[in-house]
Amino acid sequence: MPCGDSRAGAARLSLPVRPGYEGIGPSRLRLHGGPVLAELRSRFGDEAAAKVLAGEVVCADGSVVDQVTELPAGAFIYWYRDLPDEVVVPFDVPVLYRDENIVVIDKPHFLATMPRGGHVVQTALVRLRRALGLWELSPAHRLDRLTAGVLVFTARREVRGAYQTMFASGGVSKTYLARSSAGTLAEPVELRNRIVKRRGSLQAVVEPGDVNAVTAVAPLGSGLFQLTPSTGRTHQLRVHMNSLGLPIDGDPLYPTVLDVAAGDFSTPLQLLAHRLAFTDPVTGVEREFVSQRTLAAGP
Repeated sequence: MPCGDSRAGAARLSLPVRPGYEGIGPSRLRLHGGPVLAELRSRFGDEAAAKVLAGEVVCADGSVVDQVTELPAGAFIYWYRDLPDEVVVPFDVPVLYRDENIVVIDKPHFLATMPRGGHVVQTALVRLRRALGLWELSPAHRLDRLTAGVLVFTARREVRGAYQTMFASGGVSKTYLARSSAGTLAEPVELRNRIVKRRGSLQAVVEPGDVNAVTAVAPLGSGLFQLTPSTGRTHQLRVHMNSLGLPIDGDPLYPTVLDVAAGDFSTPLQLLAHRLAFTDPVTGVEREFVSQRTLAAGP
């Protein structure tokens, strides 16, 4: 039995929540086309096919995929993947500010912003959805899992685009603090180069080409630095500090990739999203949020 409009977006997709999946949205899969059951078995094995037989896979219109459903190439289906085994991140997620539109938190080190790979329940998004009962909560921007500090979420679907666009377009003033025991700078510098992070590689690299990463770095004394990025490339601040010969203390990727056990929280990356400031795109109010966290003293 075919689905309805299987190419449509799923902005209002209503898929029953499985116990233990509260706050976790379904995964979306673009199909190659043809019998759905056979495709899922071919791509993901018998466990994925079993989800079809159990009625756990739906189309964008909410209709259930069954064993005879056929869909065209490019159609989407939605399902709950099995949750990975996760180590609990044993740190609180303080709320700095909350209103009807946004929730601002002081994210701890080691907690991912949103589900990805082996981090699902142990993410700021899922933990906040469950703690606050805000099921439409969504990140307006992201911080690396190892970076702590100020992180903004939207509380309602209707305002999500306004805040995400503001962050994506550079309409936010960001200040980070970092600690490096490798040395210091005689004066502030601005780094302008091209940073590329390729799929399958743990490290991002600087390459020739058009500038896409800009960071101002100012020494504050005692191994502490103020970082002011005007772009937001993956690992930008970590790459820029390392390029100055000042790798951030506790960094397991730069300059050398280190194997850190999943439950080892002993050496947090000494990078903090210290301050965010912006003109609220919905209310027009001037906003400023400052982390209450501090970086560890240098060795």
